[in-house]
Amino acid sequence: MLLRNHTRTRALGTVAFAPVTALMLFGAAHAEPQAQPQPAPLPLSVQPSAPEHAPAPTPQPAVAPQASQGSSVAAPAPKKSREAPALVYAKVSEDPTPTLTPATFLATMRMADHYKALAEAGGWSQVPTGLSLKPGDRDPAVAALRGHLVMTGDLAANATHSDLYDETLVAAVKSFQARHGLPESGLVQRLTVAALNVPASVRQRQLAASAERLMGSKFPFGERYVVVNIPSATVEAVENGAVARRYVAVVGKPDKATPSVETRVTDVNLNPTWTLPVSVIKNEIIPTMRKNPGYLAKNHIRMLGPGGVEVDSTTFDWSGEKAVNYTLRQDSGFDNSLGQVRIDMPNKFAVYMHDTPSKSLFAGNVRFHSHGCVRVGQVKEFAAWLLQGTEGPNGPGSAWGPIEIESGIATGEKRDIKLVKPVPVIFVYLTGYATPDGRAHFRDDIYGLDTPGTPVPSAATDVVTTGSITPRAVIKPARAGQPVPSTADLAPAVQPITRSKPAAAPAPKPEAARQAPVARAVPRPASREPDLLPPGLVGPRG
Repeated sequence: MLLRNHTRTRALGTVAFAPVTALMLFGAAHAEPQAQPQPAPLPLSVQPSAPEHAPAPTPQPAVAPQASQGSSVAAPAPKKSREAPALVYAKVSEDPTPTLTPATFLATMRMADHYKALAEAGGWSQVPTGLSLKPGDRDPAVAALRGHLVMTGDLAANATHSDLYDETLVAAVKSFQARHGLPESGLVQRLTVAALNVPASVRQRQLAASAERLMGSKFPFGERYVVVNIPSATVEAVENGAVARRYVAVVGKPDKATPSVETRVTDVNLNPTWTLPVSVIKNEIIPTMRKNPGYLAKNHIRMLGPGGVEVDSTTFDWSGEKAVNYTLRQDSGFDNSLGQVRIDMPNKFAVYMHDTPSKSLFAGNVRFHSHGCVRVGQVKEFAAWLLQGTEGPNGPGSAWGPIEIESGIATGEKRDIKLVKPVPVIFVYLTGYATPDGRAHFRDDIYGLDTPGTPVPSAATDVVTTGSITPRAVIKPARAGQPVPSTADLAPAVQPITRSKPAAAPAPKPEAARQAPVARAVPRPASREPDLLPPGLVGPRG
């Protein structure tokens, strides 16, 4: 039997078929397009630096090989990709030197004295506002550029003097750009020119005001801690004196300023819910619900009355402001305002770090958009760093790595993971600071705190104590304008400033915190919101 089949198969290969028969046998096979293998997604560190929502190239329809005439087999339509666009993050410095160390205060004081001497000696020359240089260019303004960079230590004093924008000068410009939080392109263009033309006296004021804000701090530096420099809009995970990883962040806008905080990270929350602050309910939810009664339901926000009893928001009377007496809580999920991860850090301002569904904001150089909390790019990686040493989901010997965190989120269940050892965290406002290597760094004074007499922006209108542990005392940001002692007047151990504070109320539970806002005076906002500038620039605040 097998032999007969084999013989028949061989014979079939020698038969001459009519053209129509051949088409019926082979046409369909040739008309089916071959599936092309999709390339693996690039790691985030090497993805192109384009805006997250930049228009993607228009996909070209797949052209299938044409079937022979007379074939009735149609080529299948190409499938539309459902893959989410790749995330892109703004490039941040890879310098391992932390923004804040135990030596930062004294180093910044000494640098303020140095810049005071520069200012008193006349400072540096301005460069033309329209200056644009690329490597190899010649321009008479290069002389002023060289003089500036020599004064600031970016260029050696014995460097060649000419009007050529050579490789040595390009390297010095990149050093200047790094110190000012600007893209290290080596090109002299608008943003770099604006930073170059900030007077030495303004830079000295930034250093002095930042040092003043650090006075009295009792931050417990240790082997592992977290620094959020608000003007830089970055989060630094510091380990053994070096930055293990620096993350892009989004911080508070000028009228919803992120406050200065010193506390500890105690928990990581997966699939968190979000309890809306009173200010959001009053200023945003109530006006919206009057126009669109289905808004809360559409955004998965529940309205809870006394005892946690859910209230039908579509039939609630929104004509007044009774809603501020209710709890509005958004369910966990991908579209939750806190994203999929929240970093809990008890403090009296009820601010924290968290994920966000609005990840496109991480691609910008200007990242001052939040209501006061700090949104962290690549927050799951940051959470894994915080959870080092904490027992993982599979019991003793397991850990919370990126895969375990993703698996925990995939369950859809809210989960609170307590750190085995709380990690100190500090939110600081440093527009000018010095590092132990003798370099001065500058960022834009986005909140206007360096200018004497400027009203302090409201950090959060719902200032309450939250969390399960007693928060550490928070030093209020100092206002510029008071004389700062010189380094010669400093004792070896800086004594904290004594500040009178009203007695603090008992700390309510986190979910009940919204119902007990602390009354406080809120300054009237300026008639026009200050122009947002990239970190490193100091502009008008009119």
